[in-house]
Amino acid sequence: MAETIPAGSTTDGVIQVGQPTDARVSAPASYDVADFPVPHGREEDWRFTPLERLRGLHDGTAVADGGVKVEVTAPEGVTVETVGRDDARLGKAGKPVDRVAAQAYSSFEKASVVSVPKETVLTEPVRIAVHGEGGTAFGHQVVEVGAFAEAVVVMDHTGDATLAANVEYLIGDGAKLTVVSIQDWDDTAVHAGQHTALVGRDASFKSVVVTFGGDLVRLHPRVVYGAPGGEAELYGVYFTDNGQHQEHRLFIDHDTPHCRSNVAYKGALQGAEAHAVWIGDVLIRAAAEGTDTYELNRNLVLTDGARVDSVPNLEIETGEIVGAGHASATGRFEDEQLFYLMARGIPADEARRLVVRGFFAELVQQIGIPDLEERLIAKIEAELEASVG
Repeated sequence: MAETIPAGSTTDGVIQVGQPTDARVSAPASYDVADFPVPHGREEDWRFTPLERLRGLHDGTAVADGGVKVEVTAPEGVTVETVGRDDARLGKAGKPVDRVAAQAYSSFEKASVVSVPKETVLTEPVRIAVHGEGGTAFGHQVVEVGAFAEAVVVMDHTGDATLAANVEYLIGDGAKLTVVSIQDWDDTAVHAGQHTALVGRDASFKSVVVTFGGDLVRLHPRVVYGAPGGEAELYGVYFTDNGQHQEHRLFIDHDTPHCRSNVAYKGALQGAEAHAVWIGDVLIRAAAEGTDTYELNRNLVLTDGARVDSVPNLEIETGEIVGAGHASATGRFEDEQLFYLMARGIPADEARRLVVRGFFAELVQQIGIPDLEERLIAKIEAELEASVG
């Protein structure tokens, strides 16, 4: 089916740790753009983002003059629909939390909804190809998985566009959903997106976010729990190249008892003015007894001139938890590792690939789809081939 949507430690880089989570947003969540002030870059949730490179997505000057083509390939039994703004499933996972997300919600004309019936176990992934065809576009995607169903969904972003979009994941009681979101845009693309997962009772959600392309990519994965027993695993891989800005801002809202979350993001950077931002906010509210959570961010700086801002935040409002913790580390590519491998007869370029490949391997394997894993490893090695240092 196809549709067109209308127009911490550190040795290099910078780490910021311990920002208060009550400053995670500058305004309450809302569907209305007017409820959000235009950001100026001094706000906590915008201070790392180069606003001038958002091409008007943040201040209302962006005009929907382009489009992205959406093609969905789904196994038998899966329902794929194009719906209007009045569909009851839209907005069910949660409200936009910043002005760009609210602008996207207010501006899209049609949404794509993929539904997996209850108790259905898919043996093949649902593949959603999002291809930018130039210009500015706003989009909305919903993935709904019924009770006790199991599904894997791959969202693959390619081409060129200035895109603001919201993605919602509705995971029914006892269901299992794995989502792989790939940002393999052309170098000129801009992509700002909010991903919100509503996890049902005893349900499981796994997200793997992979970001390589784009001039600027700013993603906001969020998890909320609808009932006790839910678990969420959020993994991420990013390779930030010369001049790119890649920003991942996570928020897990533990407001329900006996739920679990685990976060692990890894990034590599190379080239002048490569800038990666990772914000990990976890809030354990007073009612969320029995919570078990951990978040990790690691960054590998391959060349001089690259910058990392890594901010893990953990706020706990109850002492009745199973466990909670976070870690953040950024380091240079270690010459000792290269020397060790080269001393055993491995050429320098091959040794460099082996070290970086090993750095990412654990998270790439979380995808569980061999052809995708091979493609992403090949992409990582291609980035290294083009290394500037």
